Formats: sequence, structure tokens, C-alpha cells
Amino acid sequence: VAIGLPAFLLDSDNRNLVLVGYLIIMVGVIPYAVYTYYADSSKYGEKDVMYDTYAWFHYALSEHSLIKALPEVLAGSAEFRKANMPTSQEEKQSIAKQMTMVKQHMVKPKYNHAVCVKGNVLMHSHVLRQTDAALTTKDQADLKFMLQSSTSLIDAMISVCKSLDAAQTAINCIEFGQYVTQAMWVKDSPLLQLPHYGPEEIKHATTTGKSSKTISTMQDYMAQDEDDRKGMKDFSDEQKSDVRKYLKIYPDITVETKVFVDDDEDDKVYEGDISTIQVTITRNNFDADIMGDGGLVHAPLFPFPKREAWWIILAQIKEGKIMSIEKVSADSKIKNGVVTHNIKMMAPPVGRYEFDLVVKSNGYVGCDYSTRLAMETLDKSALPEYKVHPEDADLDEEPTLFEQLLNDHVEEDSDEEEDDDGDDDKDEDDDNKEDDAAAPSQEKGNIPQQQKAAKKRAQLRNARNNNDDDDDSDDESAEDVTPK
Repeated sequence: VAIGLPAFLLDSDNRNLVLVGYLIIMVGVIPYAVYTYYADSSKYGEKDVMYDTYAWFHYALSEHSLIKALPEVLAGSAEFRKANMPTSQEEKQSIAKQMTMVKQHMVKPKYNHAVCVKGNVLMHSHVLRQTDAALTTKDQADLKFMLQSSTSLIDAMISVCKSLDAAQTAINCIEFGQYVTQAMWVKDSPLLQLPHYGPEEIKHATTTGKSSKTISTMQDYMAQDEDDRKGMKDFSDEQKSDVRKYLKIYPDITVETKVFVDDDEDDKVYEGDISTIQVTITRNNFDADIMGDGGLVHAPLFPFPKREAWWIILAQIKEGKIMSIEKVSADSKIKNGVVTHNIKMMAPPVGRYEFDLVVKSNGYVGCDYSTRLAMETLDKSALPEYKVHPEDADLDEEPTLFEQLLNDHVEEDSDEEEDDDGDDDKDEDDDNKEDDAAAPSQEKGNIPQQQKAAKKRAQLRNARNNNDDDDDSDDESAEDVTPK
């Protein structure tokens, strides 16, 4: 038993010390570690987001929430309440100084709690690209901690919007996630995502002649011939090469939709059918050598890697109804630049309906697609009568596998009972035959004995009757002496 153990454990002088250490570890340390792990894990729900954060999102989000108000909502998450609580006067002064620099880009804060104020200022500093000069080392570390959890927290905000049926707010949260990833804000041009492009380059790139088409989106910029693209006048060859490489990464997509019912010969949808809305996203500039299965989002100002994914929303935005909102990740459904996603829903009552189909990137600003999807539901009474084939009808009368097994079991039990009954009957028949055979020979000698037995039975009956009469008399006497 002692092989391989340290020598001090086997020393008799250390016996008490070893026992005390064993008790401390088994009775104190291990139960405390289990309790701490359970206490921490019980605070978290889906997507490793705290339950208090979900409650905060339910309180702070509504169908009228704007994009500009979302940094403050994110700042109030329970995950940041310890890290973003100012602990010194210098930290408070630093946040107040930074507030003056970003205040003109903020909506009026609704919450004056120190945690919300600091987180709101840090998030605005990030999306406005004002972090390097103004923030202290601790503030930059706190901002990095917020950005590390921002993806899962924004996904949680979208799931809360789904439960609230707040379609427009859900779309705003997706766009807010794009801005956080690219360190941009609502009034910034999408061309700010281009490498080495700043305000001056963007102004030059978007300025066109009267006969030229206005360049305001990434799609407009990508559609130009390389010689016609502006803004790179002062760029080096290496910088121009970076721009060309980026344009191969930025998604150029085509979206196709189809509405059908599984196993139906036509594309008509009838009331009560389980209809399928198939959304196919084709990445026209997909390069397997560069992107692999899906690739990472090009986000140099976001300090953590982020996988490319697509948000697919089916909703009625004006009515505020969400039929489906799902995030399709590159790891699961992207193949050769093609993403196929099926949305299943029960066909509504008879009539014509229009839905908003929105496809948005999780990391690129302006890489969106939206369309109106029409669906006409027909009356199911117009369907031809379904006639059952005679052979299929005969199958209804056939016993099922369970019934066959049950019948076999019952037949086995009945066979065993018949065998037992047959054996008993056979034994009784043999006994009767033996009695009949012995009866003639014993009949004459048994007559006196039978008479004696009958006389004895009569005496016993008489004695039994006398005893019953004595018992009745005793009961009557007992009733008579009972006090009244």
C-alpha cells in the first residue's frame, strides 16, 4: 500500500498532521469548491449569459428601442457590474472627461447608475474610435472585457426581442452588433470598413460627377472598375493591395427564396399545411483558399476573432410579429459559399399574406438583404378526395406486431393450462377406474362397516346440536345479567 507514497506520509510522527490535512481537504476544501462551482453556474442561463442580465434586457428593451440607446442597455448587463464600478476618484474623473468627448453622439441617458454610465461611455468610445488617446490603461482593459462578452450578450438581446415580438428592435440589435464588430457608428459610411480609409479618403471616394452614380454603399464601391475607384490617390502599392484583398473577403451575396410543402407535387400551400420557406444565400466571391469553410470576419479593431454568420429573419415588421429569427453559423451550414436554411411554419388561414424576409451579416456593416415574401393559402376543401388503396385498407384489419406478440403469449398460457387440466382429468379417471374395479370385491365386506360409520356420524351430529343449544342458553343468560 505504501509503494510510491512520500516518506513523510508514512512517518509515524506525522500521523496527526496527515489526518488533519486529510480532514481539511475532504471536509472543507472539496465541499467548498463544489458549492462555489454550483453557486456560480446556477447564475447563468443560455449562451452563458446571467439570468440577471436576461431580466435587465426584458426591462430595458421594448419595441421602440433605437440603435443609439443600445450601448446603454448593453452596459447594464450583470456581467459588467463588478468590473465597471468606479473605485477611485481618478477613475471617475477619467470617465467624466471621456463623457465630454462622446456626449454629442449619445442619446440622453436613462439610467444614472455608475456602472451604466461608465459602460455607456466605454462603448461609445469604441464605436467612435476614440479609445487610444482618451482612455486610461484600466479603462481600456475594462472595455476589452466588455467586447469579449459582447457577442453572446447581443445574441441574448436578440432572443429577448424575439420573446417580446419586437421585430424592429431585433433588427436594430443585429445592426448594433455589426457596429461593435467594425468599431463604427450610425452616421459613419460603410466605406470606413476599407483598410486605410479615413474621413478624407471616404469623402474623395463618394464624390462623383453629375453623370456618375453616387457611391454610398460597399456594393456600389465593389461594382466599380478598379481604375475608377477613388480614395487611394496617396496609397502605397501595399495599401492598395490590402484594399483589393479586403474586397475579396467582404461578402457579395445573392439570396433566393422558395415556398413549398414537403412531398407535395406542386408548390401550392393549403390551410394547415406545414410549409417550408427555403432561403439560399450564395456568396459570389467565395474563395476556399482564403476563407476555408466559413472564415473569420475582417475586424481589425475588434480584439477577438469572430466567425462569419448570417441572421435570417422572417417577420411582419409593421405588425411587430416575428415568425422566425435564427443565426446560421458558417461552421454548420456553409458549403462552397452556399448557405441553405429552411424555415418551417404552419400555413395560416385562407388568404394572401406578405412577410418581410431580412438577411443580415453578423459582422459586416451594410451587408444586408431584404425583400417582401408573398404566400397564398388555399382552402383545403379544394384538395381532391384521398382514396385509400384496397390493399392498404386490408392492412388495417391485420394485427399489429404488438397484438401478434400478445396473442402468441396468450396462446402459450392457454396451452399450458389445457395440458395441466388434461393431466388432472387423466389422474381422476385413473382413480375412478381403480375405485370401480375395487368396489365389487369390497362391497359385501364393507356393509357392516358402512352402517357403523353412518351411526357414528349421526351421534356426532346430535352432540354438535346439543353444544349449540348450550351456547345459545349461555348467551341468553348473559344478556339477562347485563345491567340496564
